[in-house]
Amino acid sequence: MKSKKITKKIISGKFKGKTLVLPSKDTTRSSKSIVLESFFNTIGFDIIDANFVEVFSGSGSIGLEALSRGASQIYFMEKDRDALKVLKENIALTDPSTCEVLAGDSFSNIQSIIKNLQKKEEDAYFYIDPPFSIREGMQDIYDKTINLIASLPKECVKMITIEHMSGLKIPEVINGYQLSKSKKFGNTTLTYFINPDKEL
Repeated sequence: MKSKKITKKIISGKFKGKTLVLPSKDTTRSSKSIVLESFFNTIGFDIIDANFVEVFSGSGSIGLEALSRGASQIYFMEKDRDALKVLKENIALTDPSTCEVLAGDSFSNIQSIIKNLQKKEEDAYFYIDPPFSIREGMQDIYDKTINLIASLPKECVKMITIEHMSGLKIPEVINGYQLSKSKKFGNTTLTYFINPDKEL
């Protein structure tokens, strides 16, 4: 018997109501709808015509929601083969011409996105949702994530949001990026870092 596909819908914007398939929970962890809504309420209309980078994309539900709400270019980053297949199928339901998928290790591939943004002299919103560190082989994932944030050049960053395990101690400042707020949703917390060099 075939297992039933897990799905979620795009909440708002031009692709509102489109049904996205979620990858197996064994490989990725989907962002809860309440977390997603809170995030988009926070960034509001600033997302319109912006670049958006979803690191550890999974199904791409955050990036595609950003696209639906008016972001101009979405960069997806995903390593897991099954999740990549689902991600590409979900992108096909929206506007593939505005989406770029980088397959493989996000910690390496982030450099390609930085170079692209620098070449275009543009910045982006970064949404980083690493696997929880309780997962096997992921014990150092948050240290690597903080190093990734520290490596982002200021001219390329509008804002950075991390979706992480509640209870994780995050530094107040990472390479000049300042923690502006954290919001807890049960086991999950969203933490926002602003770039003091850029007006939001």
